[in-house]
Amino acid sequence: MPIRDPDTLLWQHLQTLPYFRAFLRAVEASFYQGLELPAPTLDLGCGDGNFAALTFDRALDVGLDPWWAPLREAARWRSHRLRVQANGAAMPFASRAFASAVSNSVLEHIPQVEAVLRETARVLRPGAPFVLTVPNHRFPRLLWGARALRAMGLPRAAQVYGRWFNRISRHAHTDPPQVWARRLTQAGFRIEQQWDYFPPRALAILEWGHPLGLPSLLVKALTGRWLLAPRRWNVAHLHRWLRPYLRQPRHPHGAYTFFLARRDA
Repeated sequence: MPIRDPDTLLWQHLQTLPYFRAFLRAVEASFYQGLELPAPTLDLGCGDGNFAALTFDRALDVGLDPWWAPLREAARWRSHRLRVQANGAAMPFASRAFASAVSNSVLEHIPQVEAVLRETARVLRPGAPFVLTVPNHRFPRLLWGARALRAMGLPRAAQVYGRWFNRISRHAHTDPPQVWARRLTQAGFRIEQQWDYFPPRALAILEWGHPLGLPSLLVKALTGRWLLAPRRWNVAHLHRWLRPYLRQPRHPHGAYTFFLARRDA
């Protein structure tokens, strides 16, 4: 597929999302550029469709999500040819129905994630690529608040803070990459590529964006969009601030992990 440069991806995301979410999604979107995702493609946990619309040069074939509200919003983005409300552990599709699948920052929210991975393997054809991103075990430890508390000699408070932030992020899993790799292998996938991304400084930007982004919730409730003025001039200062982090997004101590796996034959 045509490759969108990281700078363009950042502009697009900043004009449609709160800055902290736009930052992370732009980094992740850059990883998909140039990847071969043969149709039909399943978007597992498609949410509101924003990510698919800004990342790919075509509408993905099926967007699946357990909630109706984001699926209705996804209709506005026209990011998927078909939107399906269903549980990821019991997909209403025939075996080997899809030639590829993506799941961006979704699986960490699912308690019984192993069942979803097995079901994903069932609906994929042998050799089909499955691309996913998840936070890893470093996420709660590398949070700015957790690091600050440890620096003050309060390690238990740092652990409590990390657990609290996981809770408000609705994370059921922040596991080491090795654990995710084992889950994928047991479900019937082989891993072709993986890397960590989003270092501590980037994670701090994401972390502080949660309280700073609260006004965006009001704007969203009143207008249906996250920004009152979704224009470049309104986000240019954010673009200048965040752009350097997109130059080298991979990091050996990153708080997130990218996987490119394939369905075993």
